[in-house]
Amino acid sequence: MKRTDNDMDDQTLESLFEQARAAPPALPPELMARVFEDARVLQPDGETVGWRGWVRAIGGLPALSGLVTATCVGFWLGFAPPDGMPDLAGQVLGQQDDIELEIATDLTGFGWDIEEGIADG
Repeated sequence: MKRTDNDMDDQTLESLFEQARAAPPALPPELMARVFEDARVLQPDGETVGWRGWVRAIGGLPALSGLVTATCVGFWLGFAPPDGMPDLAGQVLGQQDDIELEIATDLTGFGWDIEEGIADG
């Protein structure tokens, strides 16, 4: 009966691993020198400070553009929400009617924390 790779048990595999660990292959020094030189070249120079360093730290211009876009949309929705949503800024500043607040809260559930102080009438 011929032994295949699938028939190996754990002890046989472990003995093969021990043999491989006993004699690890040596890398040529020229190869290691090239690897270290490539790694050194790819490291940041550390000379960028100020806002350029901050932009690089958050992920570059693509990350900064996403951050600016999310901030603008957040402010836009906070101060000029679509018709189906209540105006949170208007609620906080007291510029929204109670009737609008009741309808918006009933439809969306948004503004329930602001509604707590309103007396039911």
